[in-house]
Amino acid sequence: MSSTLIVNIRKLVNARPQHQLLRGPALADLPVIDQAFLLIEDDTIAGFGTMDELKKLPNQPSVVIDAGNQFILPSWCDSHTHLVFAASREEEFVDKIKGLSYSEIAARGGGILNSARKLNDMQEEALFAIAKQRLAEVQRSGTGAIEIKSGYGLSVDGELKMLRVIKRLKESSDLLIRSTFLGAHTFPLEYKEDHDGYIKLIIEEMLPVIAAEKLADYIDVFCETGFFSPQEMETICAAGMRYGLKPKLHVNQLNSIGGIASGIKLNAVSLDHLETMTEADIGLLSQSSTIGTLLPTAAFFLRMPFQPARKLIDSGCAIALASDFNPGSSPSGNMNLVVAMSCIQMRMMPEEAINAATLNGAYAMELEDKAGSITVGKKANLIFTKPVPSLAYLAYAFGSDLIDKVMVNGNMA
Repeated sequence: MSSTLIVNIRKLVNARPQHQLLRGPALADLPVIDQAFLLIEDDTIAGFGTMDELKKLPNQPSVVIDAGNQFILPSWCDSHTHLVFAASREEEFVDKIKGLSYSEIAARGGGILNSARKLNDMQEEALFAIAKQRLAEVQRSGTGAIEIKSGYGLSVDGELKMLRVIKRLKESSDLLIRSTFLGAHTFPLEYKEDHDGYIKLIIEEMLPVIAAEKLADYIDVFCETGFFSPQEMETICAAGMRYGLKPKLHVNQLNSIGGIASGIKLNAVSLDHLETMTEADIGLLSQSSTIGTLLPTAAFFLRMPFQPARKLIDSGCAIALASDFNPGSSPSGNMNLVVAMSCIQMRMMPEEAINAATLNGAYAMELEDKAGSITVGKKANLIFTKPVPSLAYLAYAFGSDLIDKVMVNGNMA
């Protein structure tokens, strides 16, 4: 067994002997140890404390790293992404600047269907290669655990190709990766007037293969006006749950149409987006065990109102933060920007944003026993900052690269 001792850590952030899902005022409680050490054995956190307690360590470590007064945080836990896609969509970005609406762009063949055409035309090997590059990029920016969805195939072959790529990423990467089946992202053109036909395709032809090949951990549906209704979402999720896939759902991005109530009834792990929340929606979420995942960079990119984070937190909801990395509405997987934007535009305190992007993000992927905090027994996936004057500076200096290095599984990445 190899051991690594990190000493002279100026602040060891989110160091917790035990952990639990944070909601309400607890989200602002971010434990920090000043002048700390951290002990790693192989790929796992084995101990931590103040430098004054260092003499209590029984054995001499194999490697000693002097942190030089850096801050160390647990890696970001990005619980909502669409990282596997064939090509960018900057031409639609320009169309939006010119004033075209989402529906107008979709009518011209843009949007999700644009991504689906490009993905179905791409070979699996090429898709894997570009996804692997993107995964390496988000790792360099501090992400240590990530959820990746399908949803740009919209055909049996396309969806299975995406999920097989995600499975290969799991096998080839040191990051903690969860896979989500999002065949119900939108209706393909040939099923635009035959919703039941496409839902039948998902249930009878996609799900059995996904289960047989163990290609997904979760199932997702885009519940929204013009996409899938709450009733259709419940039908699809019920079928997925029979194969052991738990729901993680897109709801309330543009409209409140009952997705929150249906998602809670399905015992969803998380309900994601939440740009449009009624008082009733907030009340339901606050009384549930379901996590509300906020995606501020999507609201920013689409010039939509930001999620009501302050009201959600003050009402006792458990919330997480994620990047929504995708080619159409959030072409960035940089969680540092997500944290900064959450403070700047959603009035979250820096401590709340860091907790939501680490520990609660881990809970939103059911990885809380492996990631999200500095806790004995968890993976040594860590962020080492450049010299910064305070934790608040991480969100304040939103345009600066403040990460010095990243550790994954106890090794510098």
